[in-house]
Amino acid sequence: MGHALGITFTSLFRDEVQATMPVNENTVQPFGLLHGGASVALGETICSVGAWLNVDQQTQSAVGLEINANHLRAVRSGTVTGIARPIHRGASTQVWQYDVYTETGKHVCTGRCTMAVISNRAVRKNSQA
Repeated sequence: MGHALGITFTSLFRDEVQATMPVNENTVQPFGLLHGGASVALGETICSVGAWLNVDQQTQSAVGLEINANHLRAVRSGTVTGIARPIHRGASTQVWQYDVYTETGKHVCTGRCTMAVISNRAVRKNSQA
């Protein structure tokens, strides 16, 4: 999905992940505004990568468990930037806060994503089903 939406990572750290996404025909709703689902997809993408950076990648993965969003401002064009930061990094769950901004720094969306930390065995088992 990240490729289809044009998401590009600009910063990858264990305590902060940033990415950009264009506001274009792939990310707007029928009335020409940034689709709320695209903002949430950006949020879950950066939170998921942040959570993955904080697990033992040889034995664990992080998958979305819950996500919420508040859409604060309409955007018609340009590029938005998503920033995700951890609130909690536990052994079985992680909680990440994400915010989406316009090129001029106006707040577009804010949300929180809860990630489940699971065994890579579970990922391989489910992908074969």
